[in-house]
Amino acid sequence: MRFVTFNLRCDYQQDGINCFCYRQPMILRVIEREKPDILCFQEVLPHMARWLKESLSDYYLIGCGRGEALDGEQGTIAFRKDRYQLLAMSTFWLSEMPTVPGSRYPDQSVCPRTCTDAVLMDENSGFVFRVMNTHLDHEGVKAREYGIRQILRQADTEPFFSNAPLILAGDFNAEPDSPEMKPLLEHTGLTILTRNIGVTYHGYGHAEHPTQIDYIVLQGPFYCIGIRKWTDEENGVYLSDHYPVCAEIRWDLL
Repeated sequence: MRFVTFNLRCDYQQDGINCFCYRQPMILRVIEREKPDILCFQEVLPHMARWLKESLSDYYLIGCGRGEALDGEQGTIAFRKDRYQLLAMSTFWLSEMPTVPGSRYPDQSVCPRTCTDAVLMDENSGFVFRVMNTHLDHEGVKAREYGIRQILRQADTEPFFSNAPLILAGDFNAEPDSPEMKPLLEHTGLTILTRNIGVTYHGYGHAEHPTQIDYIVLQGPFYCIGIRKWTDEENGVYLSDHYPVCAEIRWDLL
C-alpha cells in the first residue's frame, strides 16, 4: 500500500505564485506519477473538495466540513476505486460532544476540529483496516492532547470492526517531542512512522520556523518498507506549504 498524508493549504488566493490554482497541475502530475493507494488530505475547502473529486477520477473521496452547517475545511480521505471497498465511515468532532457539528474543546482556537474515520477492505486479499485522518488545533496544546486521546479512544472502542488495524494520519500541529504527543508514545502497539522524517511544514521554503508536524501512525500487523517526503518544486512553486509524506506499507495476514 502506498499511503500519503497531504496538507493542501487552505485556498483563499493568498499565496502569490503558490496559490492553489498554480499548484494544481503539479499536484495532479505527482499523484499520477506516484499512484498512491490512499491519500489523507487536510485543509480542504469546499471548492477544493470539488476539484479533487473532479480531478481524481480513479479515487473515491469522503469527508465533510467541520463547521456547524458541515461547511468549511474538511479532512478528506481518497482511496482507489479499483482496490478498496468502503465498509464504514463517519466524521466526529474533537470535543466533549463529538456528534455535534461545529463543537470544540473549551481551550482551543475558534476552529472546530474533526476526524474522518473509514474502514476499508482490500479487495484482493480481504484485509480490513481502519484509516483515521485528522488536523489538530493550531493554538491549544491541551486541545491537541485531548484530540489525540479522543481519537485513540474512539479507535479502541468503536463497535464496528473494533479489532481492525489502524492507520492514523494528519497534521498534528505538534513536534514529535511535544508534551501533547505523549498519548501516542504511551499507547500500546503504536508505531510512529514519521518520527524521524524531518521538516514537513516549510512555508513554501520560507518558513521562519520550519517544523515537523505531519504524521503517519500504525497499529496492527503493518510494517513499513519505506517512507519519504514529496519535495517537488518548480520555479518556486511547491505542492503545498507542507511536504506530503508517503509511506510504503505492507501487512501480515493473520
